[in-house]
Amino acid sequence: MVKLPLPLAGEGWGGGLSAMGLPMVDPEHPDWKVSQKLRANARALRRNSTDVERALWSELRGNTLSGASFRRQVPVDNYIADFICHSPKLVIELDGGQHFSDQGERTDAARSAIIEAKGFKVLRFSNLDVLTNRTGVLETIAAAIAERAPTLTLPRKRERGLEKPSS
Repeated sequence: MVKLPLPLAGEGWGGGLSAMGLPMVDPEHPDWKVSQKLRANARALRRNSTDVERALWSELRGNTLSGASFRRQVPVDNYIADFICHSPKLVIELDGGQHFSDQGERTDAARSAIIEAKGFKVLRFSNLDVLTNRTGVLETIAAAIAERAPTLTLPRKRERGLEKPSS
């Protein structure tokens, strides 16, 4: 039996196939399959991130903000979200100067609507905000996480009088 060499760190086997050769599609969401081109674009964006993205990523990585787990440059539908946190369904977008033209704002609104249709909340910050008011940006993100994070329900205590009699 010929064994394949191990993939490089972070690269995986590729092709969207499991080790057994089966397609890796979430049975609950078969329409979430990501094209090879979009996946390659996301990897390229992770390798070539901007200074502002690196600055915010240094604050979000490693579950350091409210214990939330973030990923960067993640495909959502036909777009690539700058940062995503799956448990509270939160997407963070960083906008440079080109986003503030009329056309840029229309494009961003359409993009946000499609991402929000998937159940995510989209937070947009300008690059200037991240550079000059990082604490405020992080507080806004933490508040959104707290607002949207799933809460665990604890079992109810038995009320007095309904306790089992002891023998």
